Amino acid sequence: MRKLLFILFAFLAFTKVNAQILDPAKWTTKIEKKSANTYLLTFNAVIEKDWHIYSQFTPDGGPLPLEVIFKNQKENFTLVGKAKESKTTTAFNDIFGVNETFFHDKAQIQQEIKIINPKITKIEAELNYQVCKEVCINLEKKFTFRIPLNSNIAKVVILKADTTRVDTLVSKPEVKETNIYVKSAIETTKPASQKGLWSIFFIAFLSGFAALLTPCVFPMIPMTVSFFTKQSKSKAKGIRHAIIYGISIIFIYVVLGFLVTWIFGADALNALSTNVWFNIIFFILLIVFAASFLGAFEIMLPNSWANKVDSQADRGGIVGILFMALALAIVSFSCTGPIVGTLLVDAASKGGIAPIIGMLGFSLALALPFMLFAMFPGWLHSLPRSGGWLNTVKVVLGFLELALAFKFLSNADLVLQLHLLEREVFLAIWIAVFGALALYLFGKITLPHDSPMTHISVGRLLMGLLVLTFTIYLIPGLWGAPLKLINAFPPPIEYSESPMGFGSSGVKNSTAILPEGAKSGPHGLVVFDDYEKGLAYAKTVHKPIMLDFTGYACVNCRKMENNVWSDDRVFSILNNEVVLISLYVDDKRELPKRERYISKTTGAEIETIGDKWTDFMISKYKTNTQPLYVLTDLEGKSLNEDKPTISYVGVEEYESWLKIGILKFKK
Repeated sequence: MRKLLFILFAFLAFTKVNAQILDPAKWTTKIEKKSANTYLLTFNAVIEKDWHIYSQFTPDGGPLPLEVIFKNQKENFTLVGKAKESKTTTAFNDIFGVNETFFHDKAQIQQEIKIINPKITKIEAELNYQVCKEVCINLEKKFTFRIPLNSNIAKVVILKADTTRVDTLVSKPEVKETNIYVKSAIETTKPASQKGLWSIFFIAFLSGFAALLTPCVFPMIPMTVSFFTKQSKSKAKGIRHAIIYGISIIFIYVVLGFLVTWIFGADALNALSTNVWFNIIFFILLIVFAASFLGAFEIMLPNSWANKVDSQADRGGIVGILFMALALAIVSFSCTGPIVGTLLVDAASKGGIAPIIGMLGFSLALALPFMLFAMFPGWLHSLPRSGGWLNTVKVVLGFLELALAFKFLSNADLVLQLHLLEREVFLAIWIAVFGALALYLFGKITLPHDSPMTHISVGRLLMGLLVLTFTIYLIPGLWGAPLKLINAFPPPIEYSESPMGFGSSGVKNSTAILPEGAKSGPHGLVVFDDYEKGLAYAKTVHKPIMLDFTGYACVNCRKMENNVWSDDRVFSILNNEVVLISLYVDDKRELPKRERYISKTTGAEIETIGDKWTDFMISKYKTNTQPLYVLTDLEGKSLNEDKPTISYVGVEEYESWLKIGILKFKK
């Protein structure tokens, strides 16, 4: 009886310990035969309530995007396009300053493949992703798709995951396989819903209005409207022709957006937008656009195009009006081209029909004045006369393009972690750009196509003051100010010469010297990212250790650092009474071969630094979540007996937990 009770108690204890190993997404897979050598692989997930998985298309600089990896692909099969996703949600993340895209409740990933090796019998795949709620977990799951042998009917093979790995956590459940024979495909993928299309439309509309106020387009309004009103036999016919002209402008630009979507695919440019080379190329492109707007040269389509189109405009009727609209698009390209190019790439980076929506918004703003002034020709007298102010609009757009260009260069630098364009450098460039724009608006700088002026208008003065105010607003950012108005543009505060900004040593106590092996962490705290080095230092200063299991792409880790660690009470404890060791479980740097090993807890091969810290966390504390905080003595024993670990909590609870552990250490 004693032995039975002991076994039962041990079993319950083991169950309680392992209950903390979370796996909020349950996956199944299936394979469908579409043709003789083409198959559709489907991954389906049911996600627990309030948890979410990040999409493949979450941009760099934010949480970890999902990765679909296929093994032994080169000689056996090829991928047909990019993996497609089911419905996702997109929302702005003010911690990372990016629009994050994620699944909730359920997820579906579909990848079409073409078999090139007829002898292949199975496809091995792997999903790497991050799932978050109040904590985040990095997960890795492995699957095996078995190629159906029967070629006459479509065979769907439903599988559970062969192997589950929580970063380095591996369990090997029994594989269950069910074969279902059907005459046609079971289901098709629903296209991913595109969120934020209204914001894309609104931004594009404003951009179209800005293009309207350039010297290539604005003078065309009275000329074109007068043509329709004078050449038409009646006022109604003139209005009808002007409306057709406006619709033709919209049609031309929407077709352009459609072509971009059709040629590149709904998600191809989305994938490119997170690519280093894409960001570098677009940076160069925007620099060229900016130089053109500032007056260095003009980007123009060949004159022969304009002449051929213009000759067709004389045909009359709807076809002639359509060619007139096309002529406007070609002639005004030197002003509209850079704006359209910027809009197309930015909209296409959102995926789906965003380029079409972007061009609809842009062209609507461009076309409306032609239609409205044709309906109400008396309004033409209220238009300001063409003049030097049109070139001013063009120059202002050039400065904006120049500032925006460095956002794309910053993206590439962040991905490569080169630290060439850290926060201070980025802000210094923006201060210089917007400072120069303010001087230009005040008339202190003139550019090649500017007209001589003896004074500046009140409107230009007010705009100059607005830009100068914005420039001054940027300056404190060099000293660590958060700059919430432009949170999505500069690199995060942590990606800087020092987290406290230019002119600081990186800690609030500016006289502090970093110990060997330490670095400056959030809010200037002294942080070790290696357990052994942090432990050695803690022994020399005889302070308890605060273990911080975190991740570079952990949203809630950043929230804790920004909202809890920044509190003066908590900061004082972390800065003065403990040795802080932050261990990044998503650190993909490979361990030297001599330091690699097989985990005794999970059986997984520990290959990276992140694997090492994840294995440490799972084997020692029986959990796989981040953020996770542990207060230990110099022997590695937890100081808080009632609550050995703590995660996503508020300031009061966190402070109390720290004080209890430190008090025990001092006893």
